[in-house]
Amino acid sequence: MKTDPFIYTFLATDPEAFRVLSGGLTLTGEYVFRSLTLKGIERHLDGLYEPQGHEGPVYVVEFQAQPVAGAWYNLLTKIGLYGEEHPDRDVRGLLILLQESDLPRWPSRVGGPDAVATAACLERFLPQWLEREPDNPFVAALAPLVLTRDEDLRGRAPRLWRTIQEAPVAPPVRAALSQILEYWLFERFKSLTEEEVWAMLNIFTPLEETRAYQSIFAKGEAKGKAEGKAEDLKRLLARRFGHLPKWAAARIDAASIDQMDAWLDGIFDAETLDALLGPPPARRRKQAG
Repeated sequence: MKTDPFIYTFLATDPEAFRVLSGGLTLTGEYVFRSLTLKGIERHLDGLYEPQGHEGPVYVVEFQAQPVAGAWYNLLTKIGLYGEEHPDRDVRGLLILLQESDLPRWPSRVGGPDAVATAACLERFLPQWLEREPDNPFVAALAPLVLTRDEDLRGRAPRLWRTIQEAPVAPPVRAALSQILEYWLFERFKSLTEEEVWAMLNIFTPLEETRAYQSIFAKGEAKGKAEGKAEDLKRLLARRFGHLPKWAAARIDAASIDQMDAWLDGIFDAETLDALLGPPPARRRKQAG
């Protein structure tokens, strides 16, 4: 499955996502999650938790859906480069893997609980968490990654969906978790039609009331949906790139739903806000002159 963009969407929802995906690491104090390109060296950090207003550790997060022999070295390089730019911060790394067998062999002195870089293999803990925290929507959204038997996933899908829909979380978080779960179900059950997947999820609820076109990734046409999508897009952009300038917010408010969908599709590929939305108006006038 093409998991990477959705893992980082998941991490951007809430600090609880970090606890679940890391196997129990907790963030103390306020943090902001974003993506970052280190200037001058073109190393892109897909996931970065930075403390806000306190001296807690910075976490550089890397997710590997497939075995990569140099994954530890890649993560250590990014830790070092970020630390070189911010020598006053405690920088740590987290390598997230699906399976224990994907854990790189070298170097040998990383991966321990007290090391500068640690690993979280989902198969180690997530199946147990599904039983231990059955009402946790963040655990439910990740279930397709560790429920390897299609029969098991098919049987648990309605409960996973209800867990997300009934959880006491903010609407944007619910929308993101719903979309993540949907995506992985469609990826796993590619032989099923859309209607068949939705029948698997929504046993008692009419399709029209529960489809995830109510989420920020849907293709709705109503004005209210467009406004909601614009607000959620602004939130995700602020998490990734930091404070959203007024020109960017205005451009999003004036955009069509199709354009917002295109920006959402590219949010994890663009290295800067300008690269995604285009340059601000002032820069355009200067170039024209």
